[in-house]
Amino acid sequence: MEPVAEPRWPSAISAIAAGALFYALPTGWLPGPAWLMFALVSGLLVPLMHTHRAGLHDWNHRFGILLASILTVALVGALAALIAALPSKKDSAVELLLSGSAIWGANVLVFANWYWRLDAGGPHQRFLRESHDKGAFLFPQMTLDPNSGWRPGFVDYLFLAFNTSTAFSPTDVAPLDGWAKMLMMAQSLIALATIAILAGRAVNIM
Repeated sequence: MEPVAEPRWPSAISAIAAGALFYALPTGWLPGPAWLMFALVSGLLVPLMHTHRAGLHDWNHRFGILLASILTVALVGALAALIAALPSKKDSAVELLLSGSAIWGANVLVFANWYWRLDAGGPHQRFLRESHDKGAFLFPQMTLDPNSGWRPGFVDYLFLAFNTSTAFSPTDVAPLDGWAKMLMMAQSLIALATIAILAGRAVNIM
C-alpha cells in the first residue's frame, strides 16, 4: 500500500493561529504594530507552500525553521513584556489575563511546530520511511507494532505540546534526544512562568 503524504494544512493553521494570538497583547508589548506578526507568518507560508509543492524539501525545511524561530522570539518577547508589566500595574487584570492566556496558547502551538518540524528529520523524511520506528520521541504506537506503517502527524505533536504546557512534564510520549528534552524544558518553563505570573496577579487582586 502506497503511503499517503502527511497534509501540511494543520501546521499552517496552527502557525496562523499563533500569529493571531499576539493580537490579544496590549499595545507596546511587541516591537511593532499588532498585525506585524500575523503578516510575517502569513508571508512565510507562501514560500513554505511553494517549496513543498515544488519538491524543494531542503528549502521548505529552512523556511519552516525560520517561521518557528520568528514565532519563538515573539513568544519570549511577549513573556518578558508580561513580566515587565506586573510592577507598573498599568494594565488591567483583564488585559493581563487575556495576554497570559494568549501567551500560553501560543506556547503550545509554537512548540508543536518545533517538534513536528524537527523530529526524525521533519515531515518529509518521516514520509520516506516505511514506518516510524525511530525518532526523538517515543510514541506509544512505536512500541506496539514497529511494522504497522504508522507515522506521527501534526496532531500527535500538538498533543505532546499541550501535555507539556499542562503537566510541565512528559506524559505518554517520552523524549529521547537531547534537543527534544531541551525544547520540552523550555516550553515547560514558559508555561510555568506564565501561569505563576497570572496566579500571583490574581492573589494581589484578592
